[in-house]
Order: sequence, then C-alpha cells, then structure tokens
Amino acid sequence: MSPFDFTARMRLVCQDMIVRLPELAHIDLARVLVCFKQARKRVPHGMFASLTPLRFEGGSATTVRRGKPVAIQRLVDPAGSEMLYILGFYLPRFMDLDFREKLITIVHELWHISPAFNGDIRRHAGRCFAHTASQKEYDAEMDRLAQRWLSLEPPEELWGFLTGGMEDLLARHGRIVGIKVPRPRLVPVAARN
Repeated sequence: MSPFDFTARMRLVCQDMIVRLPELAHIDLARVLVCFKQARKRVPHGMFASLTPLRFEGGSATTVRRGKPVAIQRLVDPAGSEMLYILGFYLPRFMDLDFREKLITIVHELWHISPAFNGDIRRHAGRCFAHTASQKEYDAEMDRLAQRWLSLEPPEELWGFLTGGMEDLLARHGRIVGIKVPRPRLVPVAARN
C-alpha cells in the first residue's frame, strides 16, 4: 500500500481545469503552491479550501499597515520561482464533500486568481469584491464551470479519487501525504527575506 500524494493529485486536477476552461487560462500553476491544511474539526461547514494571494491589491509587493510598509513573506520553490498564490484544501473536510461540491470548490478557488495573474485576487465591483453581491449567483456560475469541465471528458483516472471520501483514500492507501505550509506572515519591508 503506497501513500496517496493528495497535493500532487490536486495539482493535476487543477492543471487540467486550467487547460480545458478558457476562463482559467491565465493561471500559471507553476507559481501556485498547492497544499493541504488540517481542518480543526470534522464538521460539514466551515472552510473547505482557500486561496491565499501573496501580493496586495493590484499586485503590489508592499502595502502600509499601521503607518509602516509591509510585505507578505516570500515563498520560493526549489528552482527559485517565487509563488504568487497558495491554494489549500482542508482535510478531511474537503474530502467529505460530495463529488459535485468538490469540483465547485476547486473551480471557486481557482476563479479567485486575478485575471492579471499578479498575486492579487480577482476583484469584483462593489463592497463584496471577492464573491460579488450575490453569493447564490457566484456559486451557480462556479457550478456551471465545474460541470462544463466535466462535460469535456477529462480522464477519470485524473479525478476519480474525488468521487469518494477520506475513508476511501485511507483504506486504499493507508495514509495521505502532500505539501503543508504555514500561512505566510506580514513582514516589515526592511526585514523581508
């Protein structure tokens, strides 16, 4: 029984979505760190996934907080490429969703990536700039995108693991492995690493 590399498999699913859906074609997954996070409680509500931008509004590397310039702690891969986003999935909560909700959640988080791919999130007009004024319409659009991706017939061996739950993965593989990273901190610009 070999461990299941959750983050490697999720990266493959995300890459396929990016290739098949023109609305996501602006994403360079080489600069997105895909990881998993431990959900504190195994409940059917709360966060299932998150996208953490590693830049500020407009892609700015710095901003001012409490009168002082700050930056977000940099994340660099072993090849030296700086990451612009962290895409995290909360386990086991994400795997406890039904298949359709898993796909919607993945597309939902990818959709947050700015069309400029500059480390900022996609910003909508108005006060509710992250999800628009209608969460219901936003969710319906994410469902449409997820179902369109599925209708384009990506190979089942790519996404099949998403049809089951956490117990299914553990029963087949014994344990789950993958990338885990702490949330980056804000650092003073002068001390930025």
